[in-house]
Amino acid sequence: MELTFGNAATKIIGSTGFSSLTIGDGTMILVACVLLYLAIWKKFEPLLLLPIGFGCLLANLPFSMMASTDSGGLLNFFYQGVKHEILPPLVFLGVGALTDFGPLLANPTTLLLGAAAQIGVYTTLVGAVFLGFDLKEASAIGIIGGADGPTSIFIATKLAPHLLAPIAVAAYSYMSLVPLIQPPIMRWLTTAEERKIKMEQLKPISQTVKIIFPVAVTIVCCLMLPGVTPLLGMLMLGNLFRESGVTARLHETAETHLINIVTILLALAVGSSMTAESFLRLETMKIIILGLLAFCVATAGGVIFAKIMSKLSGGKINPLIGSAGVSAVPMAARVSQKVGADEDRSNFLLMHAMGPNVAGVIGSAVAAGVFISLFGDPMVGSNHAEISTNIIATISSLPK
Repeated sequence: MELTFGNAATKIIGSTGFSSLTIGDGTMILVACVLLYLAIWKKFEPLLLLPIGFGCLLANLPFSMMASTDSGGLLNFFYQGVKHEILPPLVFLGVGALTDFGPLLANPTTLLLGAAAQIGVYTTLVGAVFLGFDLKEASAIGIIGGADGPTSIFIATKLAPHLLAPIAVAAYSYMSLVPLIQPPIMRWLTTAEERKIKMEQLKPISQTVKIIFPVAVTIVCCLMLPGVTPLLGMLMLGNLFRESGVTARLHETAETHLINIVTILLALAVGSSMTAESFLRLETMKIIILGLLAFCVATAGGVIFAKIMSKLSGGKINPLIGSAGVSAVPMAARVSQKVGADEDRSNFLLMHAMGPNVAGVIGSAVAAGVFISLFGDPMVGSNHAEISTNIIATISSLPK
């Protein structure tokens, strides 16, 4: 065929993404732009929301080969770290290196606030079953209530891999929107007098106790719930780097370069899963709504339980720290500090809120372990039984 100017122009236009741009692609590009706006201009956790938004933008450009489902594409390789449960535990390693467990150890009762906030997880599980999801899917959706992105991804890959994209997006989106979602709930459930309560300074914790704690938690929790060992084990290892005093280089790497690199890879991978095909579905809308409900119930549960503790302690506990029982570290603790400071500038709640915040991280990981034990594939038991059977058969076959 003779190549004329008209044919050449038609061929060039046909090779551009504009020729294949669908309404779904355009909708997701708009969603990506909204996420970027929230990250840059509203500063809603930009370290997460900006790469997620840009990953979503890249994934929905036709012919870009940047969606998580595009085999051989750049972001598909990043997504393998999510799919094969590599990146979430590495994030926990960095979080452990960044986190001081001292406030939790100085006031162990705040562990109850982290547990109380998990009511959002179990409430959402019931709601998800009511909306037609099976128990495995409902368990993966429920973890969104813990406001813990890595844990949500980890359990979704085990129990509901087909829902990984909307669950990951919902979890990270609500984590990013902590400063927007939590304050109205906190103010609604507390009085001005309660928000002004000043808490006593925390007692110092010895280095020995800080070293023993991550080791003890790893042994006890991982023996009880083996399925959560990759997450909880990495969290405690990171904290041991921090507290041991003999691994300064590893601690510095884990809390800076490693977690920064992994955050970029993980956020881009999550964004790349936000394609029109996987996201613009009724199922996804249900998960987004359930995720918001989970987060609100978790926040409310923590605040209400903190109010009860405040009454029992004679007004020594500020109920605002209960909202930090969700797992968004340290965002939720900073929100508790901000809402308290808005009522009284001389009130400093940050370190007190870090206790339930750390407890929330452990609590959401434990909840995930419970769900994996209840609804996951019972590989460990079956393997042990199979090995035992093979050994007995081998012994029986030996010549007498």
